[in-house]
Amino acid sequence: MYKKQTNRQLTIYDFDQPLGLTMNPENRWVKKADSIPWSVIEDKYAALFNSDRGNIAKPVRMALGALIIQSEFQYADTEVVNQIRENPYLQYFVGLPSYKDEKPFDASSMVHFRKRLSSEILIEINELILKPIEDGADDSQTDDNDNDDDNDASGSENEGTLILDATCAPSEIKFPQDTELLNECREKLEGIIDVICEANHLPKPRTYRKMARRDYLNIARKKKKSGKQIRKAIGKQLNYIRRDLGYIDAFLEQGYTLGTKQADLLGTLRKLYEQQLYMHTSRTHKVQDRIVSISQPFIRPIVRGKAKNPVEFGAKLDMSITNGYARLEKISFDAYNESECLIVAVERYKERMGVYPERVLADKIYRNRTNLSYCKELGIRLSGPSLGRPKKDQKIDKKQEYTDNCDRVEVERGFSLAKRKFGLRLIRTRLEETSLCVIALSILTMNLSKVSLRIFLTLIQWMSLPRIEPLVNP
Repeated sequence: MYKKQTNRQLTIYDFDQPLGLTMNPENRWVKKADSIPWSVIEDKYAALFNSDRGNIAKPVRMALGALIIQSEFQYADTEVVNQIRENPYLQYFVGLPSYKDEKPFDASSMVHFRKRLSSEILIEINELILKPIEDGADDSQTDDNDNDDDNDASGSENEGTLILDATCAPSEIKFPQDTELLNECREKLEGIIDVICEANHLPKPRTYRKMARRDYLNIARKKKKSGKQIRKAIGKQLNYIRRDLGYIDAFLEQGYTLGTKQADLLGTLRKLYEQQLYMHTSRTHKVQDRIVSISQPFIRPIVRGKAKNPVEFGAKLDMSITNGYARLEKISFDAYNESECLIVAVERYKERMGVYPERVLADKIYRNRTNLSYCKELGIRLSGPSLGRPKKDQKIDKKQEYTDNCDRVEVERGFSLAKRKFGLRLIRTRLEETSLCVIALSILTMNLSKVSLRIFLTLIQWMSLPRIEPLVNP
């Protein structure tokens, strides 16, 4: 259950500061807390709790604030709790009424925070943070347009620029090899057989586990492996797995049951066996929804075509940049064609801004016939070369092409900043929902840092303005 906060902390002056310490209202965490609409978020967060029974959940400000702190510094769960305990500014940020030298919550609660604040909720919170900023920018642009001449009103109705690109957020898994995956699959099947036999006092069937282990080590210890040797080793492991699955199926037919986790694991192992058997018999290396990690079966290989990492293993995401702020347009662990996201991203831009963008800056993969005809119909200029073979008399605006390429780099800078500073480079969480939460949280934290920095720069510019001295009567 969830209980709304009646005494919501509004400003830094409502925080009971420790004796002898005067907290700076210009601190970055104070600025970040002021730029987040906590009351609106709490109303939406409270709607997730339908039951009035059970323990009272932590406030949304504490949950979201702790996750933002973790994304900002890339702390472990235990270190996040220790940092909040030691820092009064962080305690103010998470909504504590006063400074206390004690843990605000247990480190294991961070997992529950990531489960409750899903990627969809964080994307909505990101919109709530950016909405007042973009509304203010739209008002200033409207005032500037009102002061222009009437001759400028005949221009295009579309306004602004939408930058779109895709990337992959790699998960922390071991590089998958077929022999290692099959050996791990065999060992886990043998563990399931042992659990069934020990729980029901049954004699263990013959599994040839020592022989299977020896066959795996013979191929794993070789520095150079030929294709014939790898294929032979895979065939042996498949035979051992087929034998183990037969034993487990016989136990299940006799009425013996498995726990929920063991049943889910058995389904993953069975699917892995079927995929490897199909590739082995068909002599191919491609299969749909290929499993590359038994502990995280939702991860898929994402072909990126980069020189350093041609294939990455993690979630694929599309990110758009508008007025310097990033948004997640699509995120999925399954590989997809990013050109499908352009129309959806443009329509979302129309919902936010009220008009379509004047230009869309994207890669060549976005320039298919569907997207080109869609942009042409709405008067949107989609950057990039035309389809097909270049014409002999084709005129290319070099200046416009150079400007588009320079402006499109902004989304690459966003990817670089999110991966280098906010944890998008390597996702260390183990569950699908928590991994998506970390990815969405990295984009939110990056925007929040830009918002607080923009507020600080605005204050500096205001302080540097010349002051008009009042006239003194002689």
